[in-house]
Formats: sequence, structure tokens, C-alpha cells
Amino acid sequence: MLNVIKKAIELPDGRTITIETGKLAKQADGAVEVRMGNTMLLATVCSAKEANEGVDFMPLTVEYKEKFSSIGRYPGGFLKREGRASDYEILTSRLVDRVLRPLFPDNYHAETFVNVTLYSADENEAPDALAGIAASAALAVSDIPFQGPISEVRVARVDGEWVINPTFAQIERSDIELMVGATYDNIMMVEGEMDEVSELELLEALKVAHDEIKKHCLVQEELKKAVGKTIREYCHEINDDALRADVREKCYDKVYAIAQAGSADKHWRADSFKAVRDEYIDALPEMTEEQLENYNEDQRIAMVKRYYHDVEKEAMRRCVLDEGIRLDGRKTTEIRPIWCETDYIPGPHGAAVFTRGETQGLVTVTLGTTLDEKILDDVLNQGKERFLLHYNFPPFSTGEARPQRGVGRREIGHGNLAHRALKRMFPDGFPYTCRIVSDILESNGSSSMATVCGGTLALLDAGVKMKRPVAGIAMGLISDGQKFAVLSDILGDEDHLGDMDFKVTGTEKGITATQMDIKCDGLSYEILETALNQARDGRLHILGKIAETIPAPREDYKPHVPRLVTIEIPKEMIGAVIGPQGKIIQGIQEETGASISIEEDQKLGIGRVEIASKNQESLDAALARIKAIVAVPEEGEVYKGTVRSILDFGAFVEFMPGRDGLLHISEISWERLDSMEQSGIKEGDELTVKLIEIDKKTGKYRLSMRVLTPKPEGYVEREQRPRPNGPRPNGGGRPNGGNRGERGGRGNERRNERRRNEE
Repeated sequence: MLNVIKKAIELPDGRTITIETGKLAKQADGAVEVRMGNTMLLATVCSAKEANEGVDFMPLTVEYKEKFSSIGRYPGGFLKREGRASDYEILTSRLVDRVLRPLFPDNYHAETFVNVTLYSADENEAPDALAGIAASAALAVSDIPFQGPISEVRVARVDGEWVINPTFAQIERSDIELMVGATYDNIMMVEGEMDEVSELELLEALKVAHDEIKKHCLVQEELKKAVGKTIREYCHEINDDALRADVREKCYDKVYAIAQAGSADKHWRADSFKAVRDEYIDALPEMTEEQLENYNEDQRIAMVKRYYHDVEKEAMRRCVLDEGIRLDGRKTTEIRPIWCETDYIPGPHGAAVFTRGETQGLVTVTLGTTLDEKILDDVLNQGKERFLLHYNFPPFSTGEARPQRGVGRREIGHGNLAHRALKRMFPDGFPYTCRIVSDILESNGSSSMATVCGGTLALLDAGVKMKRPVAGIAMGLISDGQKFAVLSDILGDEDHLGDMDFKVTGTEKGITATQMDIKCDGLSYEILETALNQARDGRLHILGKIAETIPAPREDYKPHVPRLVTIEIPKEMIGAVIGPQGKIIQGIQEETGASISIEEDQKLGIGRVEIASKNQESLDAALARIKAIVAVPEEGEVYKGTVRSILDFGAFVEFMPGRDGLLHISEISWERLDSMEQSGIKEGDELTVKLIEIDKKTGKYRLSMRVLTPKPEGYVEREQRPRPNGPRPNGGGRPNGGNRGERGGRGNERRNERRRNEE
């Protein structure tokens, strides 16, 4: 029943990736299991035999899912089952999709579903690095037409050495971390982050990754050959070569003239291109009998639109390659006009508008406390995130009349890129939780890069002391195989009709993040180097504009930013600050108006107390209360305390929060007192006392008032009456030096002290 075929790939460090087919999910068009150590992924692919009516694109869906059981964990929530995809799963799905999508034939329009599921995980290994090769291998063993195979690897530089598919610990120590997807011949996708590295270092990382990917592709070719599937036949498009030629002949010159006009108005260009197409459609003659035998009127209109799109693409590309004229009239290296403004709206803690051409982002920063941290509870990633970035792309930003239905994959992907671009320049030890929100108000290309630039402006406006400002730019490419042109700061149409979308972010010192999608074959390292150098020039230009707007972060936070202080306390004092059932900490918050949170660092054996308040007085009051609780009493120190209870033999005084000491009747005054009534001390009185003794065995505290006043001249200490068995500890029958003749006696003292402890 089983025809199992298995292939292996050995990584440079000796680990092995195995690809096996023929055991699981045999009714799918293609299925493989990929293993590396304890990590196991199952990838399946299914594609419809025919395309749906009117579909003229590749309807590909890639889903990456992780099972909590893969690491022996339960999902959270009431239902205790996997729910909607996490951000990590969506980002991994996008990484795979971006490599696969350009490699299906242009005329293949059948719905295709690629599912990659993590069934077993290793807490030290990142499974997303295996998702690309798993999806590609599933296509390789199927009969679905695919111009692969591909593979994806993560490459990192750890302690100066290149590592393929590093562990989580190695990723933490790396200064370059890239995910690279490629065929044997061409790099197709890049995404990653860096510590301000040079362009040459980035190119070196790409070469290391591609050399490894070539080995993976050869093994998949062997697997494909061993399975021996015949690629299915399909016919998803109706074509009419005569109609194609007629569309080009009658429309090309008109379209070229619009492209050559170099208008910066996106809507004018769109309307002008549409007018040419509609004019051609309106002038179409009646269909001939021969045409009616092959297609209907609706199909003819669909063909015209498809052929016209090709004409538009060719005209734009030739205009750039032959005349160096872009759609908006710029030179290939020219950046669109930029204007930006900080402190644009008063409510947020930081705000900025960044506008570049027809792309505009309104970016805000909110500073919060530990209570505002994002809790991460993915299959392999648990923890907290203190630096957040959210990207929103409402339909009105492109003039579309449609509703906004929550956050999509695009928003998560673009937000993640901007987050990676900025996070390594975020100050170390920053006490606040920080959330950046970028709302794109206009879009005509590079909105994620506008988010990076606007994010830098908003952080500086909020008073965040960034290590260095960050800017981003999107680079494009037009190539006909012989001539090429690298375009700086691309438009949306140049992205759609071009061959490359290469986003590069960084500081004046180097690159912090990058994302690249390639749509053509034969992209050389020479072109990549040209694009990176051109991107550096553009980035420095934009950084200059940012510096003109706000040359340095605010000296102080805005008045409505919560003031925040964090202190460390001994681990054993956490309970004292919280109090029984939280009464102490709740009381401090109610009395001072401050917000207080405590978390334990088990590794360091300490507690971190974070106090936040919009009022400095409130902050200081709460801080003083907590410091008093965790302070260690010292013999010989003078304290101000409050009388909590009066007993026959003295008073208990709270001289520090949560700490009471005994002020014995004999320590109140140099004069002899026969009763506490004679002292005049009452409950609630505030007294100044000195801590004269800490009992090493019991930890009890002895206080004195009389030692704070001069001893009367000629004063003589009372003699202690000797006892048959010698003097008791502390010189008498009472704990603090009294004798049995004094009121109350030792038994009474013990009863009173026991009653106090019970209270």
C-alpha cells in the first residue's frame, strides 16, 4: 500500500533535513513531511482541475498553522483549541506565498491551496525556516504546473560566523538575520533585520543563503524524478492573437503618450489609461461567426482588458528603459517631494505626519506601563512585548469606496517590516511600553516606508531617545534582459508593473531591515548592489529631511505622559509590598493615585516595582511608601512612628510601614512612670523614636524616646532586684528590663503581646 520515497539534506553544521512522501495525506495532489531533529511539518497541496469563470489571476492560498500539541501545550482560552491564525503564522504564510506565487504559469488560474502544519516542534528550532521547502516539495511531488522548486533558509551571522537555519538562541545573538527564498537560479524573496550593517555585508548574506538553497533545490529535483508524476494539462485562458495584435496597434501609442507625460497625479493617470481602454472597447465591431464559435462577448471584453494591461505594462517599461522617463516624470534616482510635521495632534504622547509624493502616514506614539505590555502566547513563543507597531491601511487612502473589515495579512506584514526597522534603534532599558500606530491616509507606493519615517518622527516628538533616526525607501527595477533601470522611491504602478519591490531601511550608519520581492528571472548581484547603493543615497536624503523637521528628541516628555519609575526590591519583600490579599498595594494606589505593578525576575531573584502617575507628587508619595516598606530597619536610627496600641507596660509604635516596635514604659521618659496614663501617650499619636535593639532570635524591635533627650543631671539607673536564680535576660522579669514589681508583670505582657499578634 505504501510507496515511500525519502531524501535527505545535510546542513553545514551537520544537522539533517529529511523530506518524505508516500505515507501521509495521499489523497492530496501532493504531500510531504519534512523533519529536522524533533521538528516535523506536513505540507499538502491541492489544486482545482478547472478555473472559475472570469478568473484571470492565480488564486493561491498559503496557510501555515501550528498545533499546540506539537510542543506538549494546551491552547489558551475557554475552548482549548486552536483559533484564528496568530501574527507569527500569518507572517510565515506570507513568506512562503511570496516565493511561490510568481512561479506558477501566467495562464494557470485554478484555485490552489497550500497547507503547511507544524505537528512536532523543538523549543530551540525555528520551524518557519522549513515551511518554504516543505511547500515546494509538496508541489514537486504533485502534477500541478510549477516552475520551481524553491527553498527558503534563514541565514544569520553569529559571532562573525554565518549560520544556516540558526536556533532561537543563535538568532538572539546575531547581528544579521535574513529569511531568503530562491530557485536554483534566482533569489525571489528576502526579509530580515540587521544591526546597521553595510550593503556589502547584506550581499554576502544573500550569497551564503543562495548557495545553501541550490543544494535544497537539487534534492527536490531528485525527489520529483523519483515520484515521476506527469504534469496535468490545462487550458484556463481563451486567447485571440488577432485581437491581441489589434489592441496593441490601436492603443500602444496613446498609452505611451500618457506614460511619457510624466504627471504626478495618480488619479489623472488612472483615468487617462482607463479612457483609452474604454474607447477601444466602445469601438469594437460586431463579433464574427468565427469568433462566436470560440467565445462570447463577455469573454472578448475580458481578453481586451488583459491584452490592454500588457500594453500598459510594456509602454511604461519602454518609456523608462528607452527615455529614462518615469510615470510621474522623475529621474530614476529622484525622490518625491517630502513634507513632514511633528506634534501634529495634541492628544497622543507623540505624533507626526510624513508625506512623500502621494503617500501619507499619520503616526502616533503612546507610552504606557508594564500593564500595557503585549502578552505573547504562541506555540513556541511565550513572553511579553514592550515595543509595538500597528499599521492600518483604510480603503479611503487609495480613494476606494468599500468598507474596512478589520486587519488583513497585508497590514500585519507591512507593520512587521516597520517594527523590525525601528526596534533595534529603540533605546536599551527604556522604562515605558511603547505603541506606534501608523494610519495611511494616502497611498501611492511605499506606505510601509512612510510608516518607518513617520514612526521615527513620532518617537522623537514623544521624547524617546532613539539610538539614531531611521528612514526607509522602496526601490524598483525595470529590466528587459539586456537593459535595466533601478528606480528610487517607487510608485504603486511601478511596483505593480515592474520587476522588483526592494524595501531598505536604515540609519546613517547602515541597514536595519529589508524586504524584497522579485518578479523576474536573472537578477544579478550587480543589479542588487546598484539598488542597495542607490537606496543608501535616497535614505540619507530622507534622513536629512527628518533632521530638518526635528533634529533631536524632546528634552522631556509631554505634560500628559505618565511619569514612571522602576525600582528593584529583594524577592522576599514582594509579599510585604503586596500585603495580605493585596491590601497594602491597593491602599497605596488609592491613597496616592499612582498605578503600581510588580513582577518577579526569577533568574535574578529580585522583584521589579513599576510606579506610574501623571502627577509627580503622586509618584513621589507612592515611591516613598514602597521604599519605606522595603527599607531594612537599622539599630541606632531615628524614626517617626505612629502609636498603634497602648498596653499596661508600654506602647507598640509603627515606625516603618508594616513594622512595629515596643516602646516600653521605662523608655518613654527619664522620669519613673507608674502607668501609661501618666505618659499622656494615646493611640494615633505621632512619636519620634530611636531603634535601640533588634532581637537577633525573634527579630523584635525595641524603641526608645528617652535616649533622644538629655539625661538629667545626677540621674541614676534603678537597681534591679536580684532573683534566686540570677537575673533574667534583659535584666529583669520583663523583656525590656522591668521587674516583677511593675504593673502588668511578665504574664500580663505575654498575654497582651499574644492578643496583639492575633489581631
